[in-house]
Amino acid sequence: MVEGKVALITAASGAGIGSAIARQLAEDGYDVVITDAHERRCREFAQQLSEQYGRPFLAVPLDVSDAAGVERCAAQVLDEKGRIDALVNNAGWSTIAPVAELALADWQRCLDIDLTGTFLTMRHILPAMIARGSGAIVNISSIAAYETSTEHGAAYSAAKAGVLALTRVAAAENGRHGIRVNAITPGLIYNDFLRKIYPAEFFDGYAENRSLVGRIGRPEDVAALVSFLLSDKAGYITGEVYGISGGVHPHG
Repeated sequence: MVEGKVALITAASGAGIGSAIARQLAEDGYDVVITDAHERRCREFAQQLSEQYGRPFLAVPLDVSDAAGVERCAAQVLDEKGRIDALVNNAGWSTIAPVAELALADWQRCLDIDLTGTFLTMRHILPAMIARGSGAIVNISSIAAYETSTEHGAAYSAAKAGVLALTRVAAAENGRHGIRVNAITPGLIYNDFLRKIYPAEFFDGYAENRSLVGRIGRPEDVAALVSFLLSDKAGYITGEVYGISGGVHPHG
């Protein structure tokens, strides 16, 4: 169990990976800070965790593409909690359109949330980690960063590939300060929101024909890996990218 450590998670109150990570880290003993662009959902989820675990959890509404908002969020958490030991960059947004038809506004929004948002949280939290001489960051990327595929869309694939490069450079810069930075590339991790993005045929036969373990991924699968990478058990791991796709897209 972790005691006295503070973890901040972006996009933490939905029905998918973010909330699963929040629950796992709360179970691990972290003082979890719930951030999300959906203010009501953010506060309600923090209240649920508080009731479940018998201790208060801070909720901070946050749009990671808002640079001033990210700076305010980091300042608020540091002021109220005194420290941020772990950061999980989970916020993401996607649009699927061919490059020849992709609207500039959609391209920009995807990069603003998926890539620049990841940069902004790191930019405003790393100085406090450096001052403490410790910290761990996990950035959620995607197998879209590697695949030659039209399934994910060019903007999302480009942004998630950028997250991997950002992760490696941040790891190189901050290892000497006692800070580890790693990334995870999930494959298909099911939640109901995906039904709004992908057509029904995308899911048909996925478990039987693509997954090597015979099932689609669950948010809890990613949460377990995040928990490990933030823990002392992963103390010699930094600058790495961990795939979690049921073998659909292994890489080395």
